[in-house]
Amino acid sequence: MELGSALQFLDNKSILVTGAAGFLAKIFVEKILRVQPNVKKLYLLLRAADHKSAVHRLHSEIIGKDLFRVLKEKCGKNFGSVISEKITLVPGDISHEDLGIKDSDLVQEILNEVDVVVNLAATTNFDERYDVSLGLNTFGAKFVADFAKKCVKLKVLVHVSTAYVSGERTGLILENPYSMGETLNGVSGLDINVEKKIIEQKLNELRLEGSSDKEITRAMKDLGIQRARLYGWPNTYVFTKAMGEMVVGEFKGSLPIVFIRPTIITSTFKEPFPGWAEGVRTIDSLAIGYAKGKLSFFLGDLDSVVDLIPADMVVNAMIVAMIAHASNQPWGNIYHVGSSMRNPVKYCDLQDFGFRYFSKKPWINKDGKPVIVGKMRVMDSMTSFHRYIALRYLLPLKGLEFANTAFCHFFQGVYSELNRKINFVTRMVDIYRPYLFFDAIFDDINTEKLRMAARSSLEESDMFYFDPKCIDWDDYFMNIHIPGIVKYIFK
Repeated sequence: MELGSALQFLDNKSILVTGAAGFLAKIFVEKILRVQPNVKKLYLLLRAADHKSAVHRLHSEIIGKDLFRVLKEKCGKNFGSVISEKITLVPGDISHEDLGIKDSDLVQEILNEVDVVVNLAATTNFDERYDVSLGLNTFGAKFVADFAKKCVKLKVLVHVSTAYVSGERTGLILENPYSMGETLNGVSGLDINVEKKIIEQKLNELRLEGSSDKEITRAMKDLGIQRARLYGWPNTYVFTKAMGEMVVGEFKGSLPIVFIRPTIITSTFKEPFPGWAEGVRTIDSLAIGYAKGKLSFFLGDLDSVVDLIPADMVVNAMIVAMIAHASNQPWGNIYHVGSSMRNPVKYCDLQDFGFRYFSKKPWINKDGKPVIVGKMRVMDSMTSFHRYIALRYLLPLKGLEFANTAFCHFFQGVYSELNRKINFVTRMVDIYRPYLFFDAIFDDINTEKLRMAARSSLEESDMFYFDPKCIDWDDYFMNIHIPGIVKYIFK
């Protein structure tokens, strides 16, 4: 199929972006404004009580970021007028009908004007409260689809999910849809409305018992994990994202829709400049813990492929898929955007990159001294991890418990803190375990078809690159990603 010109497609278009303060959303907004100044309007939906709060979030969490410096340089003194002309802020909340937008005139304007809806609103916390996660990732996805169906000019809805809706499946993971009520382990009975009722019942029970806010939060987190595992998913995040895909697929009607399933998203590869990152993400927390000398061991299979993809490539794939589906392309509408199929990197590579980088450029601790890093101890099974925890921490904890009792709770503070740390680490390992021992490759036939179409018929294919084969992982980690994460922490 002929994709034509991406810039021409974006010319005079209006786009609604949900979750506009998120990591990917910011990169998407910056890219559109930078490459196509003739875009008509970007409606940015932000969770905010009113317009004033939304304006504050726009400046502090979006355009005030270093990410926008290239656009600011390009626009010069006109930057402010570009933002005010091209961006309309939409205070709202996708976990409510009509996206929680209170201004009825603004609702009508969006319904009449929007050509594309991009749903990036989500909570990505693996250990989120179940009520929050179901509200945003599942019912939020339904409300966005319902809203999109009412947009009279709509050409396509882009729904950003995650490749890890596959749970702990092994082997080759295909770009297949989830039908309503489908589960990973074959257990029947999954129904989003039943899940909502279970949450409501549990919250009522907790309130009647007089539970504290902290106790309610813990109970909601535990309930999410429990419900996810009942149906075969490892955590609340991927469970509610999978259900989000189900409801969008079920209620889309004749809506043209694209599902983008990125893998682990890392800092920008090229645009607007290499190495922009925000927040210390999963693999980055391991790297920084190692650099600070606080991570003495690694739990996982060093030969496992860790599927990574730079954020700007995800955004480019979203834009090209948006164009293709607005033109009724002939292949599937689910896209795995990752690297494991075309250019895999392994945990042992990450270990090597971290050791080499922080050996040359050691972390400077609070005392101004460099932290000397060494090769980490590797535990390649949960059995070896539990053995290590028992010998290193549980035995001393038992001794401390005895001493605490003998000395009239003199060591209560130390005992409680050590116990808290052990429980926290054990819980985190339990949640992240599936990814540390992940044994699957994400097939990307649809994404490759999209790349081939872009190479052959997209006029600006160099501008909208998303081929992971062009990444030299050694160069990327040593000269782009790790320096970018270090810079973010010290800014």
